[in-house]
Amino acid sequence: MDEKTMVNDILGSVKSDLTAYQTAISEAENMQLRQTFQQIRNNDESFQYELFKIAQSKGYYKPAQKATVTEINTVKNDLQS
Repeated sequence: MDEKTMVNDILGSVKSDLTAYQTAISEAENMQLRQTFQQIRNNDESFQYELFKIAQSKGYYKPAQKATVTEINTVKNDLQS
């Protein structure tokens, strides 16, 4: 397995983990458990961002094209109504 495949696989796994942590946080009744999940999520988000920056710098990952001001305003207006 090449480096690009491994990096993209890890990014995908962390993204999935972040979704699972968010679900666990929203369903946790115990405050200590909730805070533990939040800390793990925060650490994973930091790790994901650092790995993303490395992947992007090596050309392994290309983010979606940036939204235009018009597209942003359309979404913003839709959400406000």
